Amino acid sequence: MAIIAVLGRKGGVGKSTIVGNLAAEFADMGLSVTALDADPQHSLSAWASQGKGMLSRCVEKIKNDHADSLRAKARAAEKDGNLVLIDTPPGAPDTAFQAALVADLVLLPCGPSPLDLFSLKEPLSLALKARAQRRSKRPRIRFVPSKVLLHTNLGRGLSSSLEEMGRKVLPPIGQRIVVAEAVMSGLTVMEYDPNSVSRLEFKKLASAVHKVVMR
Repeated sequence: MAIIAVLGRKGGVGKSTIVGNLAAEFADMGLSVTALDADPQHSLSAWASQGKGMLSRCVEKIKNDHADSLRAKARAAEKDGNLVLIDTPPGAPDTAFQAALVADLVLLPCGPSPLDLFSLKEPLSLALKARAQRRSKRPRIRFVPSKVLLHTNLGRGLSSSLEEMGRKVLPPIGQRIVVAEAVMSGLTVMEYDPNSVSRLEFKKLASAVHKVVMR
């Protein structure tokens, strides 16, 4: 299978939301999924604990005091036949780097604000550093437009702005109230409102991610 790390310099760009909803979509594809919550705030774990949805069965909380533990947990889960997702903390370059070192794919979510674009430099640099240390083409690196108001000029132009940074861009995730409602219910969007536009966005993103990691 594969290991996917979601990195970001600042909070609020949707890392945990992306990890949780991708986990649901991959499970819907028939894949065995483990989501490692390596963020000290443990937002993903809190989300999973709110209900009895699929996240309650696949999220594992990771302590940040041992970087080697994160890599070992990810590799062990992968060897068990799981597709592994890692939710990394903002502002913790050491943890983000360790996740990138073990990942097959690094996803870099970005909101529509120019400040969000500026904040991509550090996680992108960490992913490239991990690739150089491994002397490999992995981890692959992809941008994910996140929390985008697609009817605005900033929202419509975000993918183009990201492409100018020299990396491929995956399908966007819009800013939609159904995502917050699902979290409050302890469910993923797929479970909470399977016919919503938001669910379709996460399904498209999961399909695109799956194609990258299975090459």
